[in-house]
Amino acid sequence: MRGKIILDIDEVMEKKRAQSLDFKSVVQKHPMGCAIACVAARCGLSYQKAISFFENKNHAWTRGYYCPEVVMALANAGYKYKYQLFDFERHFVELETPGTIAFTKPDQQYPAGHFFLKSRRWWMNPWSNYPLITPAKASFQSELQGKVSYIIYEHY
Repeated sequence: MRGKIILDIDEVMEKKRAQSLDFKSVVQKHPMGCAIACVAARCGLSYQKAISFFENKNHAWTRGYYCPEVVMALANAGYKYKYQLFDFERHFVELETPGTIAFTKPDQQYPAGHFFLKSRRWWMNPWSNYPLITPAKASFQSELQGKVSYIIYEHY
């Protein structure tokens, strides 16, 4: 007799929702957790589930995550992504593709830089009311805030 497969219906439904590319906003729960929230939204998972795909959970409190760590977390969740230094002429199409994650340069609004997730029509900002963390709020915005320095996009 073959092994029985047990599926968590909530996880299956979350994955289906993520595949539609109309993402649900996810609020970052740590001061440096914007990458986690973007991975969670992209994969249709909770923030708590998404953090399990990152190797060092403490980075959410301290330095945040670098693009290779985000790509690895997405791979751990079953998605094939790559990252590159952003060049507008080379990456315009990817920048407008749902599921793309953009990292913006540090600026006055986000002194450590910030990750955003592209949905069909909007950019998901996991901490749109920065610097208030209690409670932090996520929202969808028509414009990407800041200057993109790196882009993380699906690679087939």
